[in-house]
Amino acid sequence: MSALFGLPCIALLTASAVGTMTIACASARADSDTDEKILLKGSTTASYFWDDSSGRNGDTGLPASGKPMQKGMAASPSWPLLTEGYVVYKGKKMPFFVGDRGPGVPSNRGIMLDLDAKTFADLTGGSFNSGTLGVDGVGGQGHIKIDYVITKWGDGLGKKNYPVPFSTRAWAKRDTNPAKPPQVVAEKPAEKPAEEKPTEEPAGGKAAPAPANAVAAAPVSSVTPAREVEESSSVGGALLTGALALAGGGVVLGHKRVRRLVKR
Repeated sequence: MSALFGLPCIALLTASAVGTMTIACASARADSDTDEKILLKGSTTASYFWDDSSGRNGDTGLPASGKPMQKGMAASPSWPLLTEGYVVYKGKKMPFFVGDRGPGVPSNRGIMLDLDAKTFADLTGGSFNSGTLGVDGVGGQGHIKIDYVITKWGDGLGKKNYPVPFSTRAWAKRDTNPAKPPQVVAEKPAEKPAEEKPTEEPAGGKAAPAPANAVAAAPVSSVTPAREVEESSSVGGALLTGALALAGGGVVLGHKRVRRLVKR
């Protein structure tokens, strides 16, 4: 390879390696940015509502947060307003934020979350009816068992822990001792199985068979490898040839010396 050709190739490879490292670092940074911090996890029974300030469903005006009714708004009997999180139902995950208070009396029976009707419809496979403000296509189902995750607590009044009934008035108290975030326990690596030692042959009996996963030792052969034989033969042949040459030379020299002595 010429110097003129080699230098551009080295520069190209270096630039490619740096580019790959940059992309990998950016990807890792993006993954870490999307990680959600889990502050509280639990499960409860959820109902649904849709208060549009029309009074059709018994609502008394705008939600407690002052925000208009919308998809993703939920009502809680005790969590601070503007608390954020998500619910999971049969593998479906939907986000929510606390924008209103409720359920009222039902929270005494363990119904601790009121989802908006559109989110409830998406979770259950129904459809939102804008005329009745209810959910159609679910056979009249109005309650579901859900898992919830809190990712951000609101700054206002309310209990920053597992929900309690509306009647406790926890929603009117400031909580200065929020729940401790659940700890994620790292999985321990699987332990390697202990190696089995071959059983010694008992006196007067046969040795126990070796375990199936034991690696058979390579047999020690008494036959010299072919290459060693060939090399030994070559060396021996060379030595034999040299000896014969020396012997032959001695014979010739001796024969010439005898002839000279005879001539004398």
